[in-house]
Amino acid sequence: MRSGSVLGNPVVRKEDPKLLTIGGTYVDDIKDPLLDGAVFVHYARSTMAHARIISIDVSEARSMPGVVAVFTGDDIDLAPFPTDFAFFPQTMARPWLANEIVRFVGEPIVAIVTNERAQGPDAAEMIVVEYEPLVPVLDPASAAANTNLVHVTHGSNVAMGIAAGDPVDFSGCEVVVRQEIVNSKIAPSPLEPRCAAAAWSADGRLNHWTPCQGPHPFRDYIARAYGIDANQIRVVTPDVGGGFGAKALPYPEDVLLGWISKKVARPAKWVCSRSEDMINLGHGRAQLQVAEMGGNRDGTVTAYRLSVIQDSGAFPRYGAVLPNMTKLMQQGVYSIGSVGFESVSVLTNTTPVVPFRGAGRPEAAAAVERMIDMFAAEIGMDPADVRRKNFIAPDAFPLTTNSGAAYDCGNYEEALNRALAAAGYEALRAEQSARRARGDRHLLGIGLSAYVEVTAGGGGSEYASVEILSDGKVRALTGSLPYGTGHDTSWAMLISEQLGIAIDDIEVIHGDTDVVPRGGLTGGSRSLQIAGSSIFAAAGEVASKAREIAANLLEANVDDVVLDADNARFHVAGSPTITRSWADIGAAAAADGSGLRSEMDLNQAGPTFPFGVHISVVEIDSETGKVELVRHIACDDAGRIINPLIVDGQVHGGIAQGVAQALLEEFRYDEDGNPLTSNFADYGFISAAELPSFERVALETPTHMNPLGAKGIGESGTVGSTPAVQNAVVDALAHLGVRHLDMPATSERVWRAIASATA
Repeated sequence: MRSGSVLGNPVVRKEDPKLLTIGGTYVDDIKDPLLDGAVFVHYARSTMAHARIISIDVSEARSMPGVVAVFTGDDIDLAPFPTDFAFFPQTMARPWLANEIVRFVGEPIVAIVTNERAQGPDAAEMIVVEYEPLVPVLDPASAAANTNLVHVTHGSNVAMGIAAGDPVDFSGCEVVVRQEIVNSKIAPSPLEPRCAAAAWSADGRLNHWTPCQGPHPFRDYIARAYGIDANQIRVVTPDVGGGFGAKALPYPEDVLLGWISKKVARPAKWVCSRSEDMINLGHGRAQLQVAEMGGNRDGTVTAYRLSVIQDSGAFPRYGAVLPNMTKLMQQGVYSIGSVGFESVSVLTNTTPVVPFRGAGRPEAAAAVERMIDMFAAEIGMDPADVRRKNFIAPDAFPLTTNSGAAYDCGNYEEALNRALAAAGYEALRAEQSARRARGDRHLLGIGLSAYVEVTAGGGGSEYASVEILSDGKVRALTGSLPYGTGHDTSWAMLISEQLGIAIDDIEVIHGDTDVVPRGGLTGGSRSLQIAGSSIFAAAGEVASKAREIAANLLEANVDDVVLDADNARFHVAGSPTITRSWADIGAAAAADGSGLRSEMDLNQAGPTFPFGVHISVVEIDSETGKVELVRHIACDDAGRIINPLIVDGQVHGGIAQGVAQALLEEFRYDEDGNPLTSNFADYGFISAAELPSFERVALETPTHMNPLGAKGIGESGTVGSTPAVQNAVVDALAHLGVRHLDMPATSERVWRAIASATA
């Protein structure tokens, strides 16, 4: 028995007991009989960033113990690896295995098939590749000049671009600030590396297991690559150990696995090592920005222009289109009369860039929030006051910004007020002034970020099915795939809200294209508002159908029958003593053969726009440059909150990744294009030791775009935290004359900035 609505209350995730005790079932754990006798695939990879392949000698590798087969690019008889978007130039298409030119360190060249997993790396050591070195293209700005080409046949390093529109009017500005900003290249680093398994069943169908972010889009991608009907493929996605957008896209190594399986007439498995994954799983961010902001000395911002060079890596993937999202969210939470944007997406001899948590929106927030702080510093005004002065007013919604974003709702000043109050902003500024007056070694910095981001871009629908079983329990299907996002719990809560059935009696099924008829990609923070709304609507329809069955059982008019959700029982209005349970309803529906089930593909007409304010407080050791994040306050408004515990978890995870980019993470290459940060010993992967306990401030502004009033929350923490931390670091150094510092604010970079400023 429950009391009142379950929605809005903290409910412990039902997924967690298994994960915390026996553990999850990941692709490498699969024990399906179809995989009995599987071979193991290992990929020999390029050791050069840019070179012509003169020859590949695999003769010794073929004679190594346990080697079943060795394949090079010349052996692949498939159509070219499909591009992510049809408008990408085919002259920049990625090969399955490089056989003419290698374009980044780690690009696969040879597939080695062995009986045991450990035999593949040993055989790879015996492969001899003769290279003719080519000049690597590493700097995106130089790539845009087309001096050296990554793809000679294309004749340019430019994959796509956004042309500048009408000129931005800075003519009436009393103050104009300009800054080059680096949004560094980072590795998504999910704890489960890429892996896959493939087997052909006796009926000629391909069975593929993969930790992706949507089995149905993945299935369709394989169908395109193999030139077969999608119904001939089954894709299964079990538990997924993190994705963050980087697993949204298929890669040649996993898609090729079915082809290899057919060639050797055995099931095939492939598991990437951590070092392999660091240089092959798509990278994120990687924007060079030039921003200009102008306005008046009273704090009014009137003009803003942003120019972007997007590093897309060696092949154009989703990363090449990220500037479209940056443009859409360019002006953020501010009412700016004149805005302009232009971008060019270029190729370099580095790991291709893909969507990473926020996908273009954190880059937009990083630029505009850095510029707001620089503008405030230039006019000598508190950055909180500049933000407040330029916020879009609450009564202006809905509206379409000058950047083309159709904002649904917002209350930006309220978010700022709540965050400032929770932080004790005035006291922090007083403490900062006191430290500066004393000449303290430990510098205090306070950074603000007011953001808005877009979730469920383009809107759309998602499949849902809710069925009452004969025992009164629920079996629900969803086309949305969780990978640490708590869908099983949230969906069960939504169903329980409609039906009154206990959350533990609700099973949510996903991740199998043979069981769930259709589904989309889980990304862009779309799941709760779209897939959740479909589940909610389907459950509501089941409740309506159940009232008809209950009416027959109670021998009453259906209009007189009510569902007491608190007790999960049906009765005639005014006569609560005679009831029928969900078990009665399920048994009756099963007995007459009709069953009780509802399907739904509820459509959302457009995106939603969550917003918030983050405040970071850092301490910097002025003698060593070490930055310590001592507090982080986050007020994130994602509309109506279904489960505060899951929201907290999503925000905390997002903040951790945003802080990591601001302080630690940067994927680096040497002058020859060799990765310098290809493992967790060298790459700045953040841990709990570098993070404080985050402080969450509640605010809910429901949207009208879906029946739940919910917006996305999975990426907001990353969008809001990164510029707040960066601004805090610069704020701590501002009295020394430091005007700007690019991310990541490592100890060395901060120390050099202090040394330069005080020289």
